Amino acid sequence: MWKYCILGLVARLVLLMYGEWQDRTMEVKFTDVDYFVFDDAASFVNEGQSPYERATYRYTPLLAFMLLPNKWFHSFGKILFILFDVMTGALTYSIISSKGHGHKTAVVCTCLWLFNPLPMAVSSRGNAESIMSFLVLATVQLLENRHVFMSAVTYALAVHFKIYPVTYALPLYLLLGKDFEKDKVQRFPRSKFTQLKKRMRDDVFVWKEVLLDLVPNINRLVFALVGGFVLGGLTAVFYIWYGWVFVYETYLYHVVRQDTRHNFSPYFYMLYLMGVAPSSIGIKILAFLPQLLLILAFTFKFYKDPPFCWFLITFAFVALNKVCTSQYFLWYICLVPLILPSINISVSRGVVLTTLWFIGQGIWLLPAYYLEFEGMNTFLYIWAAGLAFFAINTYILYIVITYYRPVNSQSMSKSKVSMKVQ
Repeated sequence: MWKYCILGLVARLVLLMYGEWQDRTMEVKFTDVDYFVFDDAASFVNEGQSPYERATYRYTPLLAFMLLPNKWFHSFGKILFILFDVMTGALTYSIISSKGHGHKTAVVCTCLWLFNPLPMAVSSRGNAESIMSFLVLATVQLLENRHVFMSAVTYALAVHFKIYPVTYALPLYLLLGKDFEKDKVQRFPRSKFTQLKKRMRDDVFVWKEVLLDLVPNINRLVFALVGGFVLGGLTAVFYIWYGWVFVYETYLYHVVRQDTRHNFSPYFYMLYLMGVAPSSIGIKILAFLPQLLLILAFTFKFYKDPPFCWFLITFAFVALNKVCTSQYFLWYICLVPLILPSINISVSRGVVLTTLWFIGQGIWLLPAYYLEFEGMNTFLYIWAAGLAFFAINTYILYIVITYYRPVNSQSMSKSKVSMKVQ
C-alpha cells in the first residue's frame, strides 16, 4: 500500500513544481489565493502581531503558526498540505481494511483518493482543506479502534479548524451508547429505533428504551469532557491573545457568511435580491430548517455507520447551504472512498453519477465566467444552473441511499477485543 502513497506524494510534488513554473511564467496563477492569505498571516504572527491583521484571514491562528517556516521556504505550507493529503489516503486504506474488506478493495478505494485530480490540485495549490480531511478521517479511524479519548481530541481539532463537523455531534453521541460500550453490536446493524418498532408493539416500552439509550455513559462523558476541554481551551487561549476578532473570524463568520454575488446555493439569487432587508433575517434562519431536518433524519437512521452517516449529513448540508462553493465539496469527497464498498451499484452507474455531478458544475461555471470576467448580468442563468446542480445532487443522494448495502462485519473492534478509553 505504501507504494501507492509514495506515488501519490510524487505526483503531488510534480504538480507543485509545475505550479511554481506557472506562477512565474503565466498571467493566470496556479497557487490558490488563500495560500497568500495564509502566508501573510504567518508573517504577521512571526512579527508578534495578530494573524487577523491580514484582511480576509478567517481561520484559526493554529494555521498561521503551522506556516511559520514559510518565512524561510515559501512552499513549506504547500508541502505540509500535500503530506496531510497523502496521510488521508493512508487513513482511507486503514479504515476500509478495519471494516473487514479485502486488500484489493481497500487499495482501489484508496487510489480513488490518492490519484483524484481534485484533492491533488487543491493541496498542491496551497489550500488547507487536506488538514480537515485528515482530521475527520482520523476521528473515524480512532472510533473504529475504540480510542475514545484521542477521537475526542481529533474531533475537537476538526471543529476548531472548520466549524461544519459540529453537525456530527449528535451521531457521535448516539454511536457512543451502550452498544458501543459493551461491544455487542455487529457492523452496520439497523437503527435501534427500527429494531424496537419491529420487535415491540408497546409504544410506551419503545420510548422508554429510546430514552434510556440517550442516558450519558462513560464513553459519552469522556468524549464530551475531552472534546470540550480541547476546543474550549484553544478558544480561550486565542481569545486572550487576539480578542473578539478571533471568535468572529474563526467561528461566527462561517455561520453568518453571505456570498450573494454568485455561488452554487439554490438560495443565492433570493438572498441577492433581498439584500440587507430586515425581512431577510427570518428567511435566512428558515433556510437552515431543511438542513436541520435532514441531519436529524440521517443521524437516527445511519449513526451506526459513521462514514456513511457523516457523508449524507455533509452532502446535504453543503447542497442546501446558503453559501455553496467548490471548496466545500472536499468536505464530503474525502468520505466517498470509505462508503463505496457499501454502495451496491455498477461501475457504469457510478461513472454516470460522477459525470452528471461534473456536468452540473460545468453548466454553472459558464454563466459565472461571463459574470465574473465579462461583467454580463447572468445572475438568473447562474441561479437556474444552481437549481439544476441541486437537482443532480438530490438524485445522487437518492441513489446512494437506495443502493446502500451495509456489510455485517465487526469493524468497530475485533472480536473479543475489550473497549479502550484512552
